[in-house]
Amino acid sequence: MRRSLTGLLTCLAACGGRVVMTEQPAARAPEPVASATQPSVPAAIAPVTARLALAVDTGARSADQVNPDSAADAAALDSLAKAQPSASLPELPIESKATWDLNVADFANQPRVQYYLDYFVGRGRDRFQIWLERMGRYESYARAQFAAHKLPGDFVYLALIESGFSSEAVSRTHAVGIWQFMAETGKLYGLRIDSWLDERRDPIKATDAAARHLEDLTQRFGSHYLAAAAYNAGAGRVGRGLVRMSSHGSSEQDSVDVTSDEAFFSLADTRTIRDETKNYVPQLIAAAIIAKEPAKYGFDVSRHVPPFSRDSVVVDGGTGLDLIARLADTTLDALRDLNPHLLRLVTPPDQRYAVRVPTGTAERVASAYTATPPDERHAIATHQVQRGETVVALARRYGASADLIRDANRAARGKALAPGTTLYIPVSTTIPASFLREPEPTRMTRTVTRTYVVRAGEGITAVARRAGVSVATLRSENHLGVNARLGAGRRLTVRHTVNVVARHPHRSRSAPPRAPVHVSGATAVRTQAPAGGGTDR
Repeated sequence: MRRSLTGLLTCLAACGGRVVMTEQPAARAPEPVASATQPSVPAAIAPVTARLALAVDTGARSADQVNPDSAADAAALDSLAKAQPSASLPELPIESKATWDLNVADFANQPRVQYYLDYFVGRGRDRFQIWLERMGRYESYARAQFAAHKLPGDFVYLALIESGFSSEAVSRTHAVGIWQFMAETGKLYGLRIDSWLDERRDPIKATDAAARHLEDLTQRFGSHYLAAAAYNAGAGRVGRGLVRMSSHGSSEQDSVDVTSDEAFFSLADTRTIRDETKNYVPQLIAAAIIAKEPAKYGFDVSRHVPPFSRDSVVVDGGTGLDLIARLADTTLDALRDLNPHLLRLVTPPDQRYAVRVPTGTAERVASAYTATPPDERHAIATHQVQRGETVVALARRYGASADLIRDANRAARGKALAPGTTLYIPVSTTIPASFLREPEPTRMTRTVTRTYVVRAGEGITAVARRAGVSVATLRSENHLGVNARLGAGRRLTVRHTVNVVARHPHRSRSAPPRAPVHVSGATAVRTQAPAGGGTDR
């Protein structure tokens, strides 16, 4: 029986507005079988961090909406992707009095670890300095969450190599946020991902999710480094690699405990996992070595960075961050920074939702929000189309431009409005129109595995032709030697890349609905904590 952690938001009732002061993880989701990151790219050294880009995902953020700092992150990570280890790697001193709760010391002299240590203190220094500074905003909360799940607090350094602690980070394969979760695993853990919300971007919920996901993986593999590898590559791939290593490995590999951290490095010496995953744990170790003693490696993180605010106010659906910014006496950019998961700067129109506000302002904002007339709270009005209504008529009725209504509703971009269609009419004049636009469905690729059964008299060339791949690919994916003979009925597998259109359901099918819970006379809101990962590759 899996243990379950239920998270409560401790609330203060304030004249009809609910002030949420703290958040904790919610009920556990089903066991994930998927990875938290994206598929690999062929390269001798192809770390996962190098594949972050300024791509736009389900949030429909245009290029001008992406934090400019993300461009520098992407450039640094792309540079890391192109970096190639030399034949002779430098040996940097790692004598240290620091302690880690990951097994760093035993593997610090691994060649790949030394390579990434050299890279971060050399060519990658400027950006790594910024990532270390950024980490201070989230580190204490992340360590607390990992500790609550009986995990090493030093798992916090995974976010350094995943995203540089940027909630804006989006990979070319649409992994999103600080912990770079693919949509499938995010939904598996109860994250809402649609055209209004992408809770993978929420630093608090995403961290809760990462803790639960890594706990599941650690329970499955028994090793923190194998769990990290599975976070990157998928639990299925790592599990299959360990089985193959045990059954086909050398006598030296056979003697390795497959539930130990050492097993990762033995696995990395095989062809059963990709280079991306072979480099992932060394990156983590190198990042941990530096982050534990930054001054020793020439980094300055003495500047105090205030922790990310967890104060929030539950408001009506369709409420704009422009209103909350005014009530909090701050800027729209500051509210957007605290709520990167509100993709259109508006709470989802179909439910009340917690908006995070600057620390110490929650009670004041809730009181001011309650005093605001209901008809002045909404940046988005909800309208159900009646027979014969037109976009132009609705624009006149609501005082909004017809073009803005069409931008905000894909259903309004056709020649006629279908009766019964729900439209969202922008009524705010202070939220940029580019944020209010409803995105087109995200087109992305997915890797699927297909099985081909060898027919009587069929050779490897014929099977490869039928599968649409090269003979070399077929041999590689099925571990077939040059002289391997195929018998009728033998099953061969081939990975294919297919194009899919991402859908945006309001809530994960596997996630239980939100429900109120009464605690000591105050109303608390049980919220889903998101989790990580993508498909099992």
